[in-house]
Formats: sequence, C-alpha cells, structure tokens
Amino acid sequence: MVAVVRTRVARTRFAMGLAVALFAAGVGPVAHAASIETIAKQAILVDITSNTVLFEKSPDQRMAPSSMSKIMTMYMVFDAIKEGRLTLDSTLPVSERAWRMQGSKMFVELHNNIKVDDLIKGVIVQSGNDACIVFAEGLAGSESAFAERMNKRARDLGLKDTNLTNATGWPDPNHYMTARDLAILAEHLIKDFPEYYHYYSIREFKYHGINQGNRNPLLYRGMDVDGMKTGHTEAGGYGLTASAEREGRRLILVVNGLPSMQARADESARLIEWGFREFATYALFKAGETVDQVPLWLGAQDAVPVTVPEDMKVTMARADRGGMKVSLVSNAPVAAPVKKGDVVGKVVVSAPGFPGKEFPVVAAQDVEKLGFVGRALAAAKFLIFGAS
Repeated sequence: MVAVVRTRVARTRFAMGLAVALFAAGVGPVAHAASIETIAKQAILVDITSNTVLFEKSPDQRMAPSSMSKIMTMYMVFDAIKEGRLTLDSTLPVSERAWRMQGSKMFVELHNNIKVDDLIKGVIVQSGNDACIVFAEGLAGSESAFAERMNKRARDLGLKDTNLTNATGWPDPNHYMTARDLAILAEHLIKDFPEYYHYYSIREFKYHGINQGNRNPLLYRGMDVDGMKTGHTEAGGYGLTASAEREGRRLILVVNGLPSMQARADESARLIEWGFREFATYALFKAGETVDQVPLWLGAQDAVPVTVPEDMKVTMARADRGGMKVSLVSNAPVAAPVKKGDVVGKVVVSAPGFPGKEFPVVAAQDVEKLGFVGRALAAAKFLIFGAS
C-alpha cells in the first residue's frame, strides 16, 4: 500500500491529458541517475511505460534523420491498411522512377506488381528506397504528394520540428527531424499499430533471389530489442532508433551523428542497458483505485473518494527509491457539488534527485450540494466552531 500525505493548497486548475501528449509537448519529466555521456551528437532515451526521459543530448536539434524517417513512411502505410485502403495482399506497381532509385534497395522489378506484405519487409528489413517510392506513388500518386501527407500527419502526431521532403530519407537540407520527434513517432507507431510492429523484428528477407539481413545491429545481441530503424548519410552520420521491452518496461532510444556502424551498435547497446540497469518503474496506483478522500464543503457527505484515471507509474533511479514521497494536493475542502470524473487535486511524487511528477486525481462519485437547511446548519456550525 502506498502511503499518501495530504497537502492543502490554493485552488489550481489541472489539465488532463494522455502521458504521450505530455511527452509530445516536451514536458515529460527527466529522471536523474549516475551521469552518462555519449559520443552521439543527438540522443534521447525514453521509458514510454511512464513517460519519462532518462537521458537526452541535444534532443531538439534539427538533424538529418536519413533512413530513420522511413518510420513515418511505414506509419502512413500501416494507417492505410488500418483504414482499408490497402491490404497485405494488395499489389502496387513499380514505376521506372522507383526501379531506378539508388541507395539501399529491395531490387524491385520494373513494371512488376508487388505485394504490400513484401514491400513492407523491403522497407523495414532491407531499407529499400525503391520500395518506399512504390508505396509513396501507390498511396499519393507521387513522392512529393506523399511527403505533404507525411508532414500533415507529423503535425497531427505532435512532431514539432519535422519536415520531410521524400519517403526514403534521401539527403536533402529541407528533410529534417529531431531526436525527440523520432522518439515520439516511434512510440506512436508501436502503440497505434501493435499488430504490425512485429515486422521490425524480422532479421532477414529474401526477394528477387537476394537475401538481405536487417540492418538493426541490436536485434542480434540478445538484449530484448525488437525494432526499429537504422540510418546513415554523410550529413547525419550513423543513427539508430531502437526499442526494447524488458520486465514490463519499454524503452525507446534515438541516437544520431555517430562516426561508424560499430560505434552505432556499441553506443546504442550501452545506453539501453544503462537505462534498464539504473532505473526502475514503480506502479503506485491502478486506474480507478481509490487514492484517498478529499474533504468537501457543503456536500451531502463530508468527503469524496478520489482516484487516478490512468495507471499511476513513475520511473526513477533505483538509488532514489528509498526517499520517494507521495502527496495528495488539493484545496480542501472542495466546494460541492462534485461530479464523478471532476479533477479535484493531484498526486505529487517526489524524491531526492528526482525532479518530481504529477498526476491528476478525480472524484470517484457524484456528491450533491446540501439543501437549504443543511447549508444553514453547516454555516452555523462554522460560525460557532470554525473550520475543522
């Protein structure tokens, strides 16, 4: 059982929203542990189970995302499948432009019609630029029109500093993202399309007689990584967006600007293992579980039980756990009437070395206001005895 300390404060208006929305707005808490450094130019490590940034380095600096931006290409493809505009058995034609596309390739055949299932593997496993263009032309008519759609979706998803000019990540000074935006996008893809995320863990795919292995080096290290996408350009250096799930926690890592493939593999593995080793996620209350009672003023009952609308979890350095304090903050007594679901306070979690995190608490039931006689008696009691 979590011990909760009650605190009274002046009335505050508390905003409700999904944890992912808080992270997208850039206000997710940053946990602290023994310091770690990285040679990556840009990096962010997030525990999406509790919406906590574990580490960041220049996370809002514009960078060339290279093939990591193909995560957005695949988000658009999975969305089209979900909406019924494509199926895994649908076929899309290969234009001469797609066939001639350079860089990493799936080796599509000119004028052939290729199954969507194969094209997905071509993009995710083989990083096929040609497959990306087949998708872009098939869904939007042209790659430029597809890029416009991607940018609109990026804004809808809360990506604040992203602009995409192509479906492949091909070098272009106007094609940029940030590490934070990539982490948000990765989280959206995992949560919005769980039925298709398994494609990111496929280690090899053979097409047109050519077998290619997945370029994500962490898939082969036995460290619970199950996706997502590498990237490399001269401007951006070597990058990786990766996700790993262990003991109920999921971490998303984005690194970029690394000097070599080996550095990308080693640095990414080191940061993910550090995140799992140094931090832990603690479940405090389940959604709907009673946290405490908040006193009421002129209510049909003296207090109202309060709950958290979502599971309440915090991630902090394991070394800070012993000093964790959980406080219920409200401007008690809260004036009746109160409706079920009304925000009546917040739970604040704090600890030495931990920046703190807040969760809204809501009324668990309706409580009506006292009638005239009841209010008169309560007022008389207040005049005689004062506030309790």
